[in-house]
Amino acid sequence: MEIENQEYDQERALYDSRGVIARNCRFDGPADGESAFKESSDIVAEHCYFNLRYPFWHNNDTTIVNCEMTENCRAALWYSKNLIIQHSILHGIKAVRECSNVFINECDIVSPEFGWSTNKLAIKNSSATSEYFLMNTKNVTIENLNLIGKYSFQYMRKSSVLDSEFDTKDAFWHAKNVTIKNCKIKGEYIGWYSENLTFINCSISGTQPFCYCKNLHLINCRLDDADLAFEKSSVHATLTAPLVSIKNPASGKIILPKAGDDEGLNQIISTEKGKCKIIFI
Repeated sequence: MEIENQEYDQERALYDSRGVIARNCRFDGPADGESAFKESSDIVAEHCYFNLRYPFWHNNDTTIVNCEMTENCRAALWYSKNLIIQHSILHGIKAVRECSNVFINECDIVSPEFGWSTNKLAIKNSSATSEYFLMNTKNVTIENLNLIGKYSFQYMRKSSVLDSEFDTKDAFWHAKNVTIKNCKIKGEYIGWYSENLTFINCSISGTQPFCYCKNLHLINCRLDDADLAFEKSSVHATLTAPLVSIKNPASGKIILPKAGDDEGLNQIISTEKGKCKIIFI
């Protein structure tokens, strides 16, 4: 069934629909109804406007293209499987949660608490502004994402991030088995309490990075403004620039250039019982 140029504002307007293509439709109006497509499957929404709450809950096989979800479209996609979202605006709080097999491409995301507890999520060529972005997610692949956040990627597992740029704060806390490659990251207290994090060819800035980590790997990375780095961490790092200071790494090896006299870096190194090797090149 194809629907075009319609406006829906009633409660569960298209509840339990099957095989619907909606084009140029508006989900808005004085009735202020919720859950337009709840419990539906095989849905395509093209050039639609969503200004009401909870439109896609418990959905299967849904494609959303060139659509706008406003800040009033809160909790838009929950408990749903097999989602494709492209060229769309996702501006409602908690836009995606507890979903699986989700592909997002060329989208503008402004959504606090975005993506929580989602499995098999791919995000490409998109921008996001979000607190607690992708908390407790697993099997995530990210490519070419520009993120402004605060507490991003907490408890993320079995994931990879490529060619992206982040301005965030406590990113990757408690993350496990995550690889980050060719990324620029600005933040504070990056990676605390993580396990099996690997950073490759990354530029990272901010205070007190990578403390209390297990099996941390940094390959050909640069850490700017990094003071009190690696405290209580097991770390294997090859760095391309000096650090301000290293504080009591637990074990491993850190290879880095020595600061020159004119660089103004302290290079204060404190290690416990020599368990971590510090090698200057």
